[in-house]
Amino acid sequence: MTLDCLIIGAGPAGLQLAALLEADGRRDYLVLEGADVPGAFFATYPRHRQLISINKPHTGSDDPELNLRLDWNSLLTDDPALRFTTYTQRYFPDADVMVRYLADFAAKTGVKVRYGARVTSVSKVDGIFEVHAGETFRARRVVVATGVSRPYLPDIPGLELAEQYADMPVDPRDYLDQKVLIIGKGNSAFETADNLMETTTLIHLAGPSSVRMAWRTHYVGHLRAVNNNFLDTYQLKSANAILDGTVRRITRDADGYTVTFAFSRADEVTKELRYDRVLVCTGFAFDASIFDGSCRPELAIRDRFPAQTAQWESVNVPDLFFAGTITQQRDFKRSTNGFIHGFRYAVRALHRILERRYGDTPWPTEKLDANGASIADAIIARVNRTSALWQQFDVLADVVTVADADARYHEEVPVDYFTETGLRTADHDYSDAFVVTLEYGPEHDQVDPFDVTVRRVAQDVVGQAHDAAYLHPVVRHHRAGQVVATHHLAENLENRWDRPQVHVTPLAAFVDRCLRGAGD
Repeated sequence: MTLDCLIIGAGPAGLQLAALLEADGRRDYLVLEGADVPGAFFATYPRHRQLISINKPHTGSDDPELNLRLDWNSLLTDDPALRFTTYTQRYFPDADVMVRYLADFAAKTGVKVRYGARVTSVSKVDGIFEVHAGETFRARRVVVATGVSRPYLPDIPGLELAEQYADMPVDPRDYLDQKVLIIGKGNSAFETADNLMETTTLIHLAGPSSVRMAWRTHYVGHLRAVNNNFLDTYQLKSANAILDGTVRRITRDADGYTVTFAFSRADEVTKELRYDRVLVCTGFAFDASIFDGSCRPELAIRDRFPAQTAQWESVNVPDLFFAGTITQQRDFKRSTNGFIHGFRYAVRALHRILERRYGDTPWPTEKLDANGASIADAIIARVNRTSALWQQFDVLADVVTVADADARYHEEVPVDYFTETGLRTADHDYSDAFVVTLEYGPEHDQVDPFDVTVRRVAQDVVGQAHDAAYLHPVVRHHRAGQVVATHHLAENLENRWDRPQVHVTPLAAFVDRCLRGAGD
């Protein structure tokens, strides 16, 4: 038997796609999972067990769509019992709760998962994938949702002598009175440092890149406040330090480690430093080893991720798709596809792309009157409650297409997919399109958000909205495949863009001008 779709991995992304297929009545699919339970990654990671994804049950709203803006762990479902916020009150939950949640999600949605089926090889013969996992499965399409499952190891001589994040002890007492070097400057490195501060003699964090704070860049994968207590101990001269530069070499003898380090901010001064332990916390990468030469995907970003098209398809292997955290290759360190609260919407978009491409199913739409007032009202209603555009800022868009008097509203379309493929159907050959995104302002990450001397754009000045730094709606008018006009809605502290004279009327006027061909 040849399956229509085979999903590799029963983590959050694999379960999300399977649940969407199941809800659509699709039965010709299967999920292969190497572990005995879904979401097995979270049984081990993060090592210190605290998730950094927000869980906020108390929002003051009973709108489930709006509440997903502050719920970064739930998968998309109509079942209110499968909201992660019902599982714990903790703002930063324990990872064990995620394991339990994903098991319940798999059971209650009835998704078809084969557990204990670890994929050992994938090949492609005469256009059909052959996936070996104890037995051979054949499929027309494969969606890889395995996450980043292998450690990413920089090229440092002697790195094999150090302890890896995946294997290091996590009990702080194992490091009592020891000098520790942690290689890495991301959340796993700082999480580890915070955990060990009370028992170690000193800790150094080392790496060539600058520490970037999520509160400034708005990228949630940069250093989060929940993990940055270590910064105080460094800047307040409490024995610990951050070393900016490159580890040149690691050697080991009976008394510990000698690390040769080149300081990048001290005219390449090189020193030999002594430590009792060296820990490697440099993140993870996609494991492509299961693919043979007939369907091995090209890799990108220092070979950490598969290279992908705007449809999350391999750039060199047709019908091989990706879902979940590995799709961050498309928006690396820019938006949220590396995290559940981002890729859950990308998976829903992927499902719609697959249905459109292989099932001839149009993107879901709602018909509107083709005038400024009607289109503006629809846009305003959406931007004030959508969680998808909120979480997937600058990546997903709502798109309004207009063909004469026929206007249609399409939700949650990947911006790049729309640009490359469009949304035309046999009965809707549109001439105009309005692409609606939520975006931060230009150079938003160059400004200290806590610097009170930095002037901000006033919330009620329409003509200055294009300079707003904070997240706000942007509407672009497309004609003949080109952006011909752009309208920014003024930012708002409460994230409500519905003031008649500030938001609604200017937007309606913009749409009317565009439809008349007058532009912005």
